Amino acid sequence: MSRISRRNKLLLLKFLSLFSVVRGYNILIIVIAQYLASIYILAPDLPLHEVLFDWNLFLIVLSTSLVIAGGYIINSFYDSEKDLINRPNKTKLDHLVSQKKILSLYFVLNFVAIIVASYVSFFAVLFFSAYIFGIWIYSHKLKKVLFLGNLVSASLALTPFFAVFIYYRNFEKVIFVHAVFLGLIILMRELIKDLENLKGDLALNYNTFPTVYGERSTKALISLLTGVIVIPAFLLINKFDVGLMQYYFYVSTVLLMVFLYWLWRSEVKLHYLLLHNILKFILVLGVFSILLIDPDVVLNRIV
Repeated sequence: MSRISRRNKLLLLKFLSLFSVVRGYNILIIVIAQYLASIYILAPDLPLHEVLFDWNLFLIVLSTSLVIAGGYIINSFYDSEKDLINRPNKTKLDHLVSQKKILSLYFVLNFVAIIVASYVSFFAVLFFSAYIFGIWIYSHKLKKVLFLGNLVSASLALTPFFAVFIYYRNFEKVIFVHAVFLGLIILMRELIKDLENLKGDLALNYNTFPTVYGERSTKALISLLTGVIVIPAFLLINKFDVGLMQYYFYVSTVLLMVFLYWLWRSEVKLHYLLLHNILKFILVLGVFSILLIDPDVVLNRIV
């Protein structure tokens, strides 16, 4: 009985390890974001059931999830040495499943993603093949290139929304302004992560903004981006009809001011982790705030 109990405990730990490596919670948020963006921003005139039960959209979302899961695996593989310095406890959990099995899963996930995409179109196969390559080249090479790594990472984070954007062929200006706001938040988060991981980056000679120019210059750049982000927020509130979602941008602006205040008072990893979580909260809040664009329409479409 105790042997079975130990075996079950080991299986549970390996499942948690795998879930940790592929960041299952992040993928779930991205799936929700893709569907909400499709329903209320990209295809607001289509009946709810047509979007929810759109087989091609489901395949696009599924392919995206598989590629992202694979991306987290390959990124973790190349960063394993650095993560041992920056996140020793999490890395120990991640390594409960052997690197060989993890890499095998990486290839399987990408292969299945391409097969799934092939049921949508040949263009979808090309799109997701390029996405897989982009994630690999970023993890292998570009991550260590000064600032380019941050820009590429932010672009890759926006790609899931670009996938459904292309599918619905909705080219309204408001969508691009939303993308700029989201992209700036993600870019700021990448820079905060560099500050958070400074110890490991210095040890392994990563050319990140903090390792080359120092913490103060990185904070100055993040502060500049915080100022720039006010522009798309202002446009979304005053120039476009975003309904009650305008209150999200008001709240985000207040949170960014708090973020900026604490940024210049942060000195240790725990402080940067808190700042990272503030930006993550803004991103997650933004996903569910899509429902506020027109609450009456949301209720009518549900009913």
